[in-house]
Amino acid sequence: MKNYFVCVCVALSLSFAAIAQSTAPPPAKLPADAGKPSAISAKSKLSDMFEAKIKAEWDALKKKDKNAYGALLAEDYEGVEVDGQGERTRIQAMNEVVDGNVFDYTLWGFKLIPLAPDAAFLIYEVTMQFPPKSVVRFSRVYITELWVKRNGEWKELHYQETHVK
Repeated sequence: MKNYFVCVCVALSLSFAAIAQSTAPPPAKLPADAGKPSAISAKSKLSDMFEAKIKAEWDALKKKDKNAYGALLAEDYEGVEVDGQGERTRIQAMNEVVDGNVFDYTLWGFKLIPLAPDAAFLIYEVTMQFPPKSVVRFSRVYITELWVKRNGEWKELHYQETHVK
């Protein structure tokens, strides 16, 4: 009987506690810092900006627009692709654009790692589709890029591809 009474008391206490919490007014919201974006929203804006730049980079490759592609690259850019031909300078990379065969592409797995106010490390994967009569129709690569802010503009400084099976 004593155990029954203890169980009933515990059950009633828990019920009253639950009712008290559910009827309690919501906590007051703290005022937002006027004019200061949160670290999360600032990173989100930066991430959106870089995603747009990377999409512009791949659109330029697809359209064979070497000027649009070159506008995204730093003067001292170096890139290494999966073809095993070593690193490329900005001029070499731009000149290869017209001979490219990217028919379409899909970007995914985008990750931004801010390094400093003027430097960012980007990681993503791309699946490239080549023209219908190509021997190889698709290629998937893991990509890392280092971007730097120079004279108020973000430019790609380094590009590295790794083939993914």
